[in-house]
Amino acid sequence: MAGHRGAAHGKVDPAPALKHLHRVLSDAKHPISFYWPIRTEIDPRPVMEIFAAQGPVCLPVTQGYAPLTFRLWTPEAKMESDGFGVSVPVGTPDVLPRTLVIPMLAFDDRCQRLGYGAGHYDRTLEKLRAEQPVRAIGFAYGAQKCPSVPTEPTDQPLDMIVTENGITARP
Repeated sequence: MAGHRGAAHGKVDPAPALKHLHRVLSDAKHPISFYWPIRTEIDPRPVMEIFAAQGPVCLPVTQGYAPLTFRLWTPEAKMESDGFGVSVPVGTPDVLPRTLVIPMLAFDDRCQRLGYGAGHYDRTLEKLRAEQPVRAIGFAYGAQKCPSVPTEPTDQPLDMIVTENGITARP
């Protein structure tokens, strides 16, 4: 399934996806969590920079297989690579997001996502949703859509998926 993302990366203009993402975040409650892209993930940083000027923005930090924590990010933040090779802010305070923009390998019309298999976002969404209302927005290329993503009882659905083709809301 990751091959679909790789085939789209660099060939699909991300501008429409970024425009859709900006639109769905226009009513988001801060703080907003984005992600620092790795491999062939669609890059949310242009929108991330816009929203960082409007209120707190944060990035996820992995700590083993525990739920993610989130650190404040600004364009001036010092970054370092974590144990998974993902860039994270250094020396900034922890932040609790109200909206999360989430990467994925694949998704379906039910707003189920396939991640990298470690369950970081599933554990995190379960924990956050038990504490307060949060909105989970998947960000991907349209080519990553599959007829059906296999799910387990611990999988957390997203509230919507944003691609260059538009917005898919959870049924």
